[in-house]
Amino acid sequence: MVFTRRPAAVLTAIVAACAMAISLTACTTDANSQDTADDRTTVTSSAPGVVAMFTPSDGITLNQQTPLNKWAKLTPNLTKALTSAGFKKGDISHTTSDSLDKQSRAIQDYVVNHLSGSNTTDDAGIVISPDNITLLVAPVVEADASTRQYGDYVSQELSTADTAEGSDSTDSSDSSNSSDSSDSSTGSDSTDDSSSDASKTAGDSKNAAQAEAVDRLVSSLKLAKESGMHVVLMGNSIKGYKPDAFVRFSDAQAIGKLQAEKIVSKLELSKASKDNPKYIEVLMPYTAVDESGEASDSTFVQEAFRGIWQVLGAYYQKGVVESPSGTLNGNSTEDDWQSVAYDASKEGSTAKVLDARLAQADEHASPTRIDGIIAMNDYIASEVVTELDDLGYTGSAADINPQITISGIVGNITGKKDLSRSDVPDPIKSPEKDDSADSTDSADTQDDSTATDKTDKTKDSQWPLVTGYGAYVSNIPSIVNGKQWMTGIEDRQTLAENIAEACALLNKGQTLTSMSSVRNTEVGGKKKVPTISGPLLAVSASNLKVTLIDPGYISLADAGL
Repeated sequence: MVFTRRPAAVLTAIVAACAMAISLTACTTDANSQDTADDRTTVTSSAPGVVAMFTPSDGITLNQQTPLNKWAKLTPNLTKALTSAGFKKGDISHTTSDSLDKQSRAIQDYVVNHLSGSNTTDDAGIVISPDNITLLVAPVVEADASTRQYGDYVSQELSTADTAEGSDSTDSSDSSNSSDSSDSSTGSDSTDDSSSDASKTAGDSKNAAQAEAVDRLVSSLKLAKESGMHVVLMGNSIKGYKPDAFVRFSDAQAIGKLQAEKIVSKLELSKASKDNPKYIEVLMPYTAVDESGEASDSTFVQEAFRGIWQVLGAYYQKGVVESPSGTLNGNSTEDDWQSVAYDASKEGSTAKVLDARLAQADEHASPTRIDGIIAMNDYIASEVVTELDDLGYTGSAADINPQITISGIVGNITGKKDLSRSDVPDPIKSPEKDDSADSTDSADTQDDSTATDKTDKTKDSQWPLVTGYGAYVSNIPSIVNGKQWMTGIEDRQTLAENIAEACALLNKGQTLTSMSSVRNTEVGGKKKVPTISGPLLAVSASNLKVTLIDPGYISLADAGL
């Protein structure tokens, strides 16, 4: 009797335990998920969630004459930072597009598919709630040849209004021209009109397609935000659209300002005088006409010069800085960008411009003294280095600081020793304006004059500081040997970490006020947009190891070591 009742009691206990386990499981499930009609689990805001990246494609690169500021270089940093922030690799997607049309369609498909439920679960069958999704979008923009030399991150703005207005004005202008030409048409004019009409039609079609792509992109991003998704724009803003956050990379003014500030510091312009001024030339390359034959937008070059002049303008006005070519002087303003701008799209144009600005009095004269050249980007800097060599300048930027030698630079980069620095001795008065030797005897004066003449010629042919931007791999050896003094680059790793932190906070439903790298700015005409930004990195031989080699941006081989 005892033995028959005992199995029944054991069975009853097992059933009770199972019921309790099921009850506990149900409680746990209720706390962390929501049941759906088809028994799938929806992730709530306590999970890291999903990040979908949409960036422009970089295209084919056939040589090393490209900047390190490329989207293809940033996305691996972003993926690594996102996984470190807790996101699963399977929850991070990346789509590249070579046109705004394709990108806008890709984003539209992604948003619609997730909202319709056709693409809302992972391999484990977990449903991703919209408020656990962040879209990282770098809108595709068209850049002319000169702007591309600075890299992919230079900020620009998309606008349907501007496109439509441009199209309307083109229509009006073309209509007027067509009417005028029809009054005095000939057989030849008829052919020209046909060609013009074909060009006009192609231009109108392109503008219409661009406007449609921008509208599609804005509509898709608005739909995403309305559904609970988060939108972070990177680099390029959209006029009239307010994202949840914006990532501000380099802009023209910041690039120009960085180079000017480094020139001021290195040449110690605060100690310069009218009697012994420093000589600086500014090169502003731009593309005068775009691929379709229309005048290019000069906004970038204007803003870049404004950044330079905000730093150097006061020194020109004081007379302690002069331009050997006379292109800039104390009466110049930040609106005089055209004085130093030239069409860099023509082959050999930089060499011709520099040769003209540093023209010698005659073929036997020593080179024109020049202390610094702001070349704006590394592509132009490489051409400047070649031309300076052809003009007879000798030495390197390392000679400007006597205690820094090429061997010392190499030793520092390879980790063998640190660099030591001292101030550069530079008299307040130039030798030719110094009257202190008037009391010496004639023999000593003649000897001193001969020595001074040799010193002057050496000073005149001294290699100047050459600045650039973009950290082209092809230019790194020139930075190591001092021919190009400095370049600039975005701090990609720090930016990637800050972006990843922002995505995690947004997916948790939190604000970005706790982030030190975020401040509210105006973006696309919308105020108080949380903006992630960071200072540009100035790279020279003295810090190249720390800024480029140690983070893995380049290798020792890239530096020619």
